Amino acid sequence: MSDWLSYTLSDFLLFSPRTYFRLLELYNSDIWPAQIAALLLGFAVLGLWLRGAARRGRAVAAILAACWLWVAGAYLLSRYDTINWAAKYFAVGFALEALSLVWVGIVRNRLVPTPPAGIAGWGGLAIFAFALCLQPLAAPLSGRPWSQVELFGVAPDPTAIATLGILVAAGRAPGWLFVLPVMWCAISGATLWTMQSPDALVTPVAALLALVLAGCKAPRAAA
Repeated sequence: MSDWLSYTLSDFLLFSPRTYFRLLELYNSDIWPAQIAALLLGFAVLGLWLRGAARRGRAVAAILAACWLWVAGAYLLSRYDTINWAAKYFAVGFALEALSLVWVGIVRNRLVPTPPAGIAGWGGLAIFAFALCLQPLAAPLSGRPWSQVELFGVAPDPTAIATLGILVAAGRAPGWLFVLPVMWCAISGATLWTMQSPDALVTPVAALLALVLAGCKAPRAAA
């Protein structure tokens, strides 16, 4: 038992920071110009949400589901799996979230855009906008090159955070849809913390904020 207590998170890290960020760089190079399409889809989500209407909620859900499925296959299973044996299980989680978004948002139409109102409505959209526009700046602000940037729709962290923002802003999103995005944010934050990355707290703090905002909304929804 005492031997286990002597371990730290770094003892379980399967790769070096150099390897991890180099993988992101190679991934970005391989999929170019998919990043442009992903950013356009992100702004489309924002526009659809601000314009409201129930049928636009289905379009938002379809875009988010496609992004989660892309990350599951193109990044986690095809790239991250080469340096982390757990990546295949992460990919399954991302695929499950994609299917959940299809079920809840498209089949049942429960991701209905509502006009931003109150701290939860505006806060959710602010979280989405952060993931879309500001989180990519984490790479250059941390001293890494732009080639290692992480973008909504093609990288897991901003995709998870952006989805949490939409779930907070939505009026009828079930709570269990939060589980997998929040779990990923915790895993990613722990990984970056172990690698002593300056932006390690960004993803878990954003997830925590989303949960707080969702909690603020819950009493009004129950009423």
